[in-house]
Amino acid sequence: MADTKRIKTALISVYHKDGLDQLLAMLDAEGVKFFSTGGTQKFIESQGYKCSTVESITSYPSILGGRVKTLHPKVFGGILARRDNEGDKTQMATYEIPAIDLVIVDLYPFAQTVAEGASEAEVIEKIDIGGISLIRAGAKNFKDVVVIPSKAEYSILLNILNEKGAQTDIEERRRLAEQAFAVSSRYDTAIHAWFTR
Repeated sequence: MADTKRIKTALISVYHKDGLDQLLAMLDAEGVKFFSTGGTQKFIESQGYKCSTVESITSYPSILGGRVKTLHPKVFGGILARRDNEGDKTQMATYEIPAIDLVIVDLYPFAQTVAEGASEAEVIEKIDIGGISLIRAGAKNFKDVVVIPSKAEYSILLNILNEKGAQTDIEERRRLAEQAFAVSSRYDTAIHAWFTR
């Protein structure tokens, strides 16, 4: 299989928790280590799995009312680091940046919030910053990272896990990156439409 990579660590931060339990069970059975934030971390632990906090990586708590949770060089370094680049590997070691092999993220429900007639302040708070950045980072580094940008892609990862365990080939990672940029594009289009309404 072309350029096979094993998933050892996963950063999981999702707004919608439905359907996540099946993925967690299979990833845990494969020995994947979980990192997460806030409500997702509590959900993972409620399912009986160990889960390290993102704060254990960054040494910063969630701040500004939850607006800043994952936006940190140790998180994005762990996703964007090129595993075959000696300079990147040296910097990861120097700054104690853990490699993140799998990013499972979904986005705040912006379009739904708009459709429900929410106030401008409520709509603004549903513009996802950290989530969209994580998705784009994972997709950019598809050579090394698997990105699951919404629950619509859970079935793709479940099929991979069923067929060959916690490993993916470059073609699978590229297809998921393509999906990730489609999710990102639709999301930004919805935000742009709201601003130009």
